[in-house]
Amino acid sequence: MAFPFDTRYASLELLIEKAKKRMPRFAFEYLDGGCNENINRDRNTSELREVLLRPRYLNNYSETNMETELFGVKYSAPFGVSPVGLQGLMWPNAPEILAKAAFKHNIPFILSTVTTSSLERISELTEGKAWYQLYHPREEWLRDDILDRCEASGYDVLVILADVPTFGYRAKEIRNGLSMPPQINFRNVSQALVKPQWCLEMLKHGVPGFATMNKYMDKNMNVKQLGQFMNATFSGRLNSDRIKTIREKWKGKLVIKGVASDEDAAEAVRLGFDGMIISNHGGRQLDAGESTIAVVKEISEKYKGQIKIMMDSGVRTGPDVARALSCGAEFTFMGRTFMYAVGALGDKGGDHIIEMLKMQFRQVMEQVCCEKPEDLQNFRVK
Repeated sequence: MAFPFDTRYASLELLIEKAKKRMPRFAFEYLDGGCNENINRDRNTSELREVLLRPRYLNNYSETNMETELFGVKYSAPFGVSPVGLQGLMWPNAPEILAKAAFKHNIPFILSTVTTSSLERISELTEGKAWYQLYHPREEWLRDDILDRCEASGYDVLVILADVPTFGYRAKEIRNGLSMPPQINFRNVSQALVKPQWCLEMLKHGVPGFATMNKYMDKNMNVKQLGQFMNATFSGRLNSDRIKTIREKWKGKLVIKGVASDEDAAEAVRLGFDGMIISNHGGRQLDAGESTIAVVKEISEKYKGQIKIMMDSGVRTGPDVARALSCGAEFTFMGRTFMYAVGALGDKGGDHIIEMLKMQFRQVMEQVCCEKPEDLQNFRVK
């Protein structure tokens, strides 16, 4: 099946440029920013791009196959869509656009607890093939109800978020009123009014909210009360006892997202996780932290074969996917890349970016004469 690809936006840089023109400033800054001085956001990508591949032109090479098996499912490429909060604020209906595209292209889509489409709706669009990311709530009954809803909706992979014990310090979000509790201010309204396409889409799809959480909220909450509710609800920091309880209750695959140290990787193996996503939340939580690729190299050497090792944070393009796999990651996820594409191209953004990433990744594989993604470790310059 051929999917649309707009040749005017054949690079991530061009998509970012277009998205910045179409999105209100506060929405683009929420998507684009890290925490504090954005040092770790930039370090993630810059250190990943120091990884070099060495071609084998005289190899006995036949052809490239990008398919990658993960948890018993064969995906069409070794990358998927990371969970992103408040997607519908950045571009109206964004989670549905990306979920539909991921399903058509046979790559995984992870739904965040704090995004703007409900877990039931995304399951419907993906025929139960999406993954669900759980922000652990303080109340056990609420956790259990969300898990029951996930099971009833057909989710097989549950991703538990570990790396938000506190909200990151993000100066632009504070200025723009997008911290918790959120605020609506004159600056935001004026920025939105000069972006007519965003406004039209917002009118079409309605003001976004935390759709999965609507069931548990007072229908008459104002914006400040909503922020206070979310703050209070998700103050349930992960610990070993809580993880053990989830492991006992959840019958599907269990993944921990936010592993950033050897110690946490060892604990994830001990607690019986099926997979880990090495991540630092896109550099949005700890500006003084290591890059994800540095952690991938360390952890993959010790734990590969004991647990599935995946990665996000810093991966932006097809060559980045190849770099990450060459360092020991078995699968990759991206958040900002997909959202830039939707911000730039709206409903067409999901298909466009997946096609672009596949073309980029395939070109790297063919250029170095690598037949399978799992073989890329043999092509890395040590």
